[in-house]
Amino acid sequence: MSKKAFGLIGLGVMGKSLARNLAGKGTSLALYNRFVAGKEERVAVQFIQQYPELQAAEGFEDLGAFVQALELPRRIFLMVNAGAPTDAVIDELVPLLAPGDIIMDGGNAHYKDTQRRMDALAARGLHFMGCGVSGGEEGALKGPSIMPGGAPEAYEAVKEHLERIAAKDKNGAPCCAYVGNGGAGHFVKMVHNGIEYAEMQLIAEVYALFRRTFQYSPDAIADIFEAWLQTDVASYLLEITVDILRVKSGDGWLLDLVEDAASSKGTGGWATAAAAELGVSATMISEALFARYLSAVATERREAAGKIPHESPINDQNRAQYIMSDEYVRHAYQLARIVNHHQGFHLIQVASITYQWALNLPEIARIWTNGCIIRSRLMEDLPGILNTGERLLQDPILCQRAHLTRFFLVQTIVVAMSDGLDTPCLSAAIQFLNGYINADSAMNVIQAQRDYFGAHTYRRRDTGEVVTGGFRPV
Repeated sequence: MSKKAFGLIGLGVMGKSLARNLAGKGTSLALYNRFVAGKEERVAVQFIQQYPELQAAEGFEDLGAFVQALELPRRIFLMVNAGAPTDAVIDELVPLLAPGDIIMDGGNAHYKDTQRRMDALAARGLHFMGCGVSGGEEGALKGPSIMPGGAPEAYEAVKEHLERIAAKDKNGAPCCAYVGNGGAGHFVKMVHNGIEYAEMQLIAEVYALFRRTFQYSPDAIADIFEAWLQTDVASYLLEITVDILRVKSGDGWLLDLVEDAASSKGTGGWATAAAAELGVSATMISEALFARYLSAVATERREAAGKIPHESPINDQNRAQYIMSDEYVRHAYQLARIVNHHQGFHLIQVASITYQWALNLPEIARIWTNGCIIRSRLMEDLPGILNTGERLLQDPILCQRAHLTRFFLVQTIVVAMSDGLDTPCLSAAIQFLNGYINADSAMNVIQAQRDYFGAHTYRRRDTGEVVTGGFRPV
C-alpha cells in the first residue's frame, strides 16, 4: 500500500475520535495500538472495520511496521497517558525514526516534560511537539481547539493536517495556530484547564445558591441557565449544565444521585504550581483545585457537619427577603468569570516573558472561541481586548462592568455564606478584585514584619530608598 501521511498512536476514546476526524477530512492514516494478549488485540484493525471513513487507513500492532508505513518526514501523533507511558513509547519509537521526523504529543503532559523531551530528541535530529487538544470526545471528532508548540519548522510540516481537523471560529479560521517554542503548547493547554476548573466551580457555586438557599428545583435552575445562554454569560459549560440538570432518575434527578466528590487529573495542580513559581496571583484556579480536594474527604466532611452545626439566619419564614433576582446573580457570576480569565491570561503572559516564548495572547483567545471546553461568548470578546495590550481588568469596558457589578458579587457571597454555602471561587474573585483595585494596601505591615525579624529591607515611600531597621525597640 502507498505510504500514509499521518500516523496516530493510542486508540483510546480521544485517539479514536481524532483518527475519525483526520480520516474524514482526507488525511491518509496509519493507526497503531499496542498488543496486550487477552486485553488489547487487533484494536486498530477492528476499529478501522467499524467506520467507513477509515477504510483507507491501515492498522498495526507492530511499531516497526507502523513506522515504515509512513511517508517522510514522518508525522506521528501520540494519544497515550502522560508521564512514564509517554516516555516509554518515545523510547521505543526513536530508534525507528529518521532525522526530520516529527512526534506530536496530544496528551496533557507537563510543559517541562515536553521541553525535556524536545531537547533530547533535537539532539538526535528529531522534532518533538507538545500539542494541547481541548474539546473532549465530541470535540476531537467534530473539531477541537488545538494548541501546538515546538519548533516553527515542525509546525509547518504538520499544520495542514492539524488545521484541517480543528474547529472553526466565527470567521471560518481554524481554532489551531502555532503557539510558541519549547513547552508553550502544553503550558497554554494547562492554563486552559486551570481556567476550566474555575469556570466549573463557579457554576457549581451558583447552582448551590439556587438549589439550597433559593430552593429552586433542578428544572427551574435549568430554565434560568437556559435563559442565560441568550446573554453575555453564555458558554459551553453552562450549556451542558442545562442538559445535566434536566436528566431524571425515577421521580427525582440523576444529579442528586451523584457522589459529591470531584476528582482531577493533574493540570489544575500544575497550573497552581506554575502560578506560584512565576509569582502570579491565580487564586481562582487554586481555589477551584482545593475545592475538589476538600470534596474528596466526603466521610470526614459528613462527620464534621454533625460536630460543627451551622445555624443559618435564613429560614422558611424569612427566606424570601434573601432571594435576589436571577439577573443579580448573573451579574455576580459574570464578574467572577472576568476575574478568572484575567488571572489565566496574566499567567500565560508572565510565562511568555519568563520563558521567552513570545506568545500571542489575542490569537490564543481566538483559538479558544470554538472547539474547546471553555469556549464562551466572553471568550469571543477577548481577542479584541487583548489586542490593545491591556490586561483584562485594565480594559475600560471591563473596568466599567466591574464597577457596576461589584456590589452584586459581594451581596451574592454574603447571602450564600450566611446560609452555610462554600463559595471559594466567587469569594476568590471579589478578594482578588478588592486587592487589585486597592491603591493603598496593608502589605506595608507585612514588609515591616519581614524586616523586623529577618532584616529583609523595605522601600520608603517618601524617598524610594531601600533600607532596613527602624522598627525594633531601642
